[in-house]
Amino acid sequence: MGRRGAEQEKEPNNERWLLTYADLITLLMIFFVVMYTISNVNSKKFAQLSTSMSQALLGQNSGYFLGEAPGPLMVNENAPPGGKTEAADMKSAKEQLDKVIKEQGLKGKVVVSQEERGLVISLKEALLFHIGAAEITPGARDIILKVGQILNKMPNSIRIEGHTCNLPINTPQFPSNWELSTARADHVVRFLINQVGMSPERLSATGYGEFRPIVPNTSEFNRAKNRRVDIVVLKSFFNIAEPGKIGQDELEKRNIGKDQPTENEASGVKQ
Repeated sequence: MGRRGAEQEKEPNNERWLLTYADLITLLMIFFVVMYTISNVNSKKFAQLSTSMSQALLGQNSGYFLGEAPGPLMVNENAPPGGKTEAADMKSAKEQLDKVIKEQGLKGKVVVSQEERGLVISLKEALLFHIGAAEITPGARDIILKVGQILNKMPNSIRIEGHTCNLPINTPQFPSNWELSTARADHVVRFLINQVGMSPERLSATGYGEFRPIVPNTSEFNRAKNRRVDIVVLKSFFNIAEPGKIGQDELEKRNIGKDQPTENEASGVKQ
């Protein structure tokens, strides 16, 4: 009996592989659960995070702001899906703007394009401002009025973006291109509020200085293209963060848009 019992104790346990197999199955299940979770990332949240990270790390939105700095271009999760009506409105507005451009002989001075973020109306500096100044010229008022009247029929938020070329400016009023580009955008905002009757809640203004060129600043011809103000009609998918909005009280506090004479020491310097 003792010998037989000893032989039985020496028999190997052939079922131990089941423990390893069970562990492997458990790990595989956890792996596929994790992969499934990753595959269901909220695309809107990811787009918002991507925009914010680009601004913070890549400097794509390097700009100068008066007052509180506006937040990043935010994704509006409450925006209605689809947008066939909005697309039709954008197309109609572009057709009306193209007609005005043709009638006024403004080809090359006003450019209308459709981008992913919305409808962009780009007005060249020579059409709107004197060299080194931010006040809208009398001859440009009628153009901005016509553009504003077309856009005022749409409910979309509108962002006014000021841009310059890379030629430096250093005056008491405008120490750099950031101040100049922002002041120009602010004057356009004030005009749209006071003369067109747009709601301040729809508008924001920002200046990007020379940091958002559309072509390289390698010639005067190219620099003239970069000196511009862009009126951006944002699609409803995008929304302007609250700190970036410029209201009537803020404009009054800044005393912008009064069209008062300004001291300009930028003689011979084109911005």
